[in-house]
Amino acid sequence: MISVSLIWLYMFITTFLLGYGILTGITRICPYRIRRWDGYLMCGFAGATVYAQFFSIFAPVGLAANLVLSALCLAIAFLCRKQLSADLQQGIRKARKEKGIVGNGLTERVIFITFLFLLYAYGTSRGIIHYDTGLYHAQSIRWIEEYGVVKGLGNLHCRLAYNSASFALSALYSMAFLGGQSYHCAAGFLALLVAAVCLEVAELFKRKSLKASDLARVMGIYYLLIIFDEMISPASDYFMVLTAFYIVIRWMDLLEAKEKEVFPYAMLCVLGVFLMTVKLSAALIILLVIKPAGMLIREKRWKEIVLFCFLGILTAAPFLIRNVLLSGWLVYPFTGIDLFQVDWKIPQGMAAYDAKEIQVWGRGYHDVTGYDMSFLEWMPGWFRGLGGMDKLLVLAAIGSVVVFLIRFLRKFLTDKLLLEGVLSLCFLFWLFTSPLIRYGCVYVYLVSAVVWGDMLTEILGAWDGQRRKHYLEKACLLVIGLFLLYKAAAFCREIATAYVDDYWICQKDYENFETESYKIEEITFYYPVAGDRTGYESFPSSPVKADIRLRGDGIEDGFYYATPE
Repeated sequence: MISVSLIWLYMFITTFLLGYGILTGITRICPYRIRRWDGYLMCGFAGATVYAQFFSIFAPVGLAANLVLSALCLAIAFLCRKQLSADLQQGIRKARKEKGIVGNGLTERVIFITFLFLLYAYGTSRGIIHYDTGLYHAQSIRWIEEYGVVKGLGNLHCRLAYNSASFALSALYSMAFLGGQSYHCAAGFLALLVAAVCLEVAELFKRKSLKASDLARVMGIYYLLIIFDEMISPASDYFMVLTAFYIVIRWMDLLEAKEKEVFPYAMLCVLGVFLMTVKLSAALIILLVIKPAGMLIREKRWKEIVLFCFLGILTAAPFLIRNVLLSGWLVYPFTGIDLFQVDWKIPQGMAAYDAKEIQVWGRGYHDVTGYDMSFLEWMPGWFRGLGGMDKLLVLAAIGSVVVFLIRFLRKFLTDKLLLEGVLSLCFLFWLFTSPLIRYGCVYVYLVSAVVWGDMLTEILGAWDGQRRKHYLEKACLLVIGLFLLYKAAAFCREIATAYVDDYWICQKDYENFETESYKIEEITFYYPVAGDRTGYESFPSSPVKADIRLRGDGIEDGFYYATPE
């Protein structure tokens, strides 16, 4: 737990300063005053990920990458020292003036953040390691730590070509270069940040009036409680879902505050591009760009259009470059875009098979021959395999899409309907392609919260001044309050039940499995004695003996597929 806390303090300083520097530079071109502290952290979080990916193209992501990052942050702190000091002092003064439950606003914030920090550091120091972490997450991160990016790495194991941007970030902050274990704290750090944003739902009980964003925050809390004992794992699913929650909640906050400036919407869309690099299946969230693009084009703000297009391209560029280097494909395992004829390219048939396997697995089948089954054929079996609560939430999401379509046909495309429509499309794309609940849950939860929340607030607005509005709001507050109390009690019980008096100093390490060695051109590789997982220590490894050849004298030169003679 202490190791997690120290790494998080380093992450907090570097991501805050990096985000502060980035946003300070951008706001000089597109003037806007940043009002939320988490904006700097989230911008820095994405910025550090893009930086780590770029660095991995040229060198291993280890000590040198952290030295360069630290020097960059020190430069930002020095160059922005006057503005940074003024902003911090203003924030402290503002917090002191606010009234809190346990004192002034500053005291309340310090107590709240300290408690939340220690709680999540405790959760990230122990817990359940995701199955796929032993399968390929740990190996992907170690490759980045040791070599950066290696050409044709996907030929060793196709999942090493999945290339989530989150793996580069995990490698950056793993501290493996110190000679101890490789830490995996980045998912927990993001969960801590999103938890602070979601717990703003407490304001609901102060203002005693419901907003649609309150329901989105409640669903965010529900998800955070589910993954509390799993966020120790550097799985890309957690990064994707948590980032999506952040984007949607902050987007709803802007709409509810009737924000007229384009800057915050555009920056959330850039964060949507970042989300795509974490998990490609989240790409449809980028459709939110319709709003800021329309605002900029309508006002003929060409300089800002160029700026935000550049930021989007810069965010996506290292992800696409790494895709090509790892697999030979621009967007692996999608083979529809075939631009590069390189010797390390994963054969098209293998890539297509992998893509089918991903979709079939998400539908609840392990046999790729079921790929051609129609929606009506595989849907019943998939639905039966869901848990009870997931079934209810999926049905609620389907109902939300129907309600959205009705609302859309009755009125013009408003800002609220744009968000509802994008989330509906994301949900339907997930449902009809590879509906694995562990990452599609964000669409299941949010489309319901947003659609039903918007409807409810519209009804309350129409009843303004009427007694029935007062009763309905009280009922909503009671239901939300009881739900949160129930989940909090269950959460405390689960922590007490799973308590282990260990990991107070160092975080629980990666799981490792028994392996056997074999050689390819005098280089030793490993594969598991049983099952398909190897873990972190046996390196380099893959689930089975790989049929590959080295492109040069060492593994840093990459691999190519050994075509059967």
